[in-house]
Amino acid sequence: METEFGMSLKFGTSGLRGLSVDLKGKASAVYATAFARHLLTSGQARAGDPILVGRDFRDSSPDVSATCIAALKKAGLTPFDCGAVPTPALALYGLSLKAGALMITGSHIPADRNGIKFYRPDGEIDKQDETAIAALAAEIEAEGISDEAATAEDHSAIAAELFYERNIALLPEKALSGLRIGVYQHSTVARDLFVDVLAHYGADVVPLGRSESFIPVDTEAVSPETLSLLKKWSPEHGLDAIVSADGDGDRPLLTAEKGVPLRGDLIGLITANFLDAGVVVTPVTSNSGIEASGSFEVVRTRVGSPFVIAGMAQALAEGKNGVMGFEANGGLLTASAFTLNGRPLSPLPTRDSFLPVLAVLLLSAEQKKPLSQIAAAYRLPVAAADRLENFAQEKSAALMAHLRASRTNLDAFLAPVGTVKGLSDIDGLRVALTDGSTIHFRPSGNAPEMRCYVEAANQDEAETLLNKGLDLIRNFG
Repeated sequence: METEFGMSLKFGTSGLRGLSVDLKGKASAVYATAFARHLLTSGQARAGDPILVGRDFRDSSPDVSATCIAALKKAGLTPFDCGAVPTPALALYGLSLKAGALMITGSHIPADRNGIKFYRPDGEIDKQDETAIAALAAEIEAEGISDEAATAEDHSAIAAELFYERNIALLPEKALSGLRIGVYQHSTVARDLFVDVLAHYGADVVPLGRSESFIPVDTEAVSPETLSLLKKWSPEHGLDAIVSADGDGDRPLLTAEKGVPLRGDLIGLITANFLDAGVVVTPVTSNSGIEASGSFEVVRTRVGSPFVIAGMAQALAEGKNGVMGFEANGGLLTASAFTLNGRPLSPLPTRDSFLPVLAVLLLSAEQKKPLSQIAAAYRLPVAAADRLENFAQEKSAALMAHLRASRTNLDAFLAPVGTVKGLSDIDGLRVALTDGSTIHFRPSGNAPEMRCYVEAANQDEAETLLNKGLDLIRNFG
């Protein structure tokens, strides 16, 4: 939905996003009111019911949060202010109360952008909910609405404690003793909880790089600046791993002992084996070697947590057990209850960065092997990904239309990198080449970015293919 009060605002792979200047003020009041009205009219909430509001550390987030709180009160609900808290913590608290929730966050995108993630009392909204909320927002805008701010009862400590208690029950006592782990704190809302949870398990924790200004960390396409820091800190502090997350703490960043990040889909795969999963739902962008790396069934989807959640719901509807999902960015979701450390683990069907990090670190501690060796043992195709920022969405659309128009166009476009063997159009264009490598072009759903994903036999080939793919995109037209 695009309107005069928020031209850049759109629902993408996970929630509403756009420029902060478009979201602040009237637009945030409109969308909060639309969400409240959707919950009330659909019978998912009743007048007076609680609704949670959390936020990340962006400069614009407190203002958006205050406007949403005022709008939710006017709409007839009772907002609780959960403060700066990881998205999975907010979602867990909402599930425990059977209450809806709004997370004010732009996740990993630049600081001049922001967004809202919406949660029903039973979990993250789906695409049908998005359509309904957008339609209601258009009606509410036409009605006219104020954008005043308000405060609400502070539940930040309750939400954080509930999530902490969940995570300190996952592993045996002192399971990470002997590991020296850095926590790149930057501006993620997960920064203090990571330190506390890792310390609880006996790890020697070294906080690093805390920032009072917002730093957009993308766990799927780690910036050269971030990579440089990670590779510097690891030997400097004698670290076995570095842990971090994106802005709202739902996507993990985990490095091996030399500061090189592990792929998010490898982290998800290790966690699937840790959970003894029966069904793994994951997007088409996750590594193609996953199917051969566990005893579970694999279901592929489009990119975005709503599609993974829909795939998990379908598996549950078919009577399947041990259902979980993960994305190539490392965010992990559980749709079934699991048993860990002799204790039940309730479902958390939204991206979580803590469970996957703990699962991988436990494997390193138990096997007494560095993470680089553990990663290499999986023998997955080497994958790499990056994006072109400030790449107009109109240009992305033109490129994809050109490639889909004919096989001749596709063959000619990819001639500098290889010969097309086969392709998938589940989400973007994922092309298998005759030399066994893969290249995948996919426009961002909510930002002016074009992403390229590749797989190849080794790191050098993957990086070469990725750079060539980015050049092809850059030079189009």
